[in-house]
Amino acid sequence: MPSPFPGMNPYLEQNDAWEDFHGRYMVALADRLDTLVGPNYFVKIEVRLYLHELSGEERRFFAQTDVGIARSPTGTENGGIAARIETAPVQLTMPALHTQRLSSVEIRDRRNRRVVTAIELLSPSNKTPGADRYDYLQKRGRLLMTSANLVEIDLRRGGERPEPPALPPCDYYVLVSRARDWPKLGMWPLALRDPLPVVPVPLQEPDPDVALDLQAVLHRVYDAAGYAKYIYSDTPEPPLRPEDAEWARPFLRTTGE
Repeated sequence: MPSPFPGMNPYLEQNDAWEDFHGRYMVALADRLDTLVGPNYFVKIEVRLYLHELSGEERRFFAQTDVGIARSPTGTENGGIAARIETAPVQLTMPALHTQRLSSVEIRDRRNRRVVTAIELLSPSNKTPGADRYDYLQKRGRLLMTSANLVEIDLRRGGERPEPPALPPCDYYVLVSRARDWPKLGMWPLALRDPLPVVPVPLQEPDPDVALDLQAVLHRVYDAAGYAKYIYSDTPEPPLRPEDAEWARPFLRTTGE
């Protein structure tokens, strides 16, 4: 069954669910766009890898071995011949790393493989000061200065949004930058209670835009991923405002929580 919320489901913003949702949502967007763009284009998923060093507490749950060597009961190896093994004089520690995979969608010209339109779904690393945010801003800037179009989707309420431009207050947003209209951009500011819009995805002129129903894609992903089995045992991140938490309560009753 679809998500019980009329728009973005704030329980999908939990760190426990977000990375999985991000990947599934972008695949579903690509599948939908592939049916819309026609024979002159193809749709690709681009994956960026980010390595994050884990804290000491996180390392406790990180290390697993693929191969183990058990000690011989007699304390010898090689057919019973004792081997002299020396301890390394210097002990070093490598940082424990978590690999994060973030997907984006590209619509490309079938004839010359050029990127026509890029679709980005922001993640916490894009909205937190640091190297990952800098990398995204660099990529965003390059796209905005080329002949490619950009569709930027933000379905996370927390964090620091990319600028420029300065955005009006809202819970979520969709930004559409058309190369032909630069530096003007179209924006859909969204509140928690608003349905996600049907947005135009630009192609090359004279081809018309294709209409992408972001809400329909969310419902499809929510149902296929079985999020109702576990996301409602915790609270949204960041927590809902008191008035929004009261508004959300009837929707939670349909989930059994």
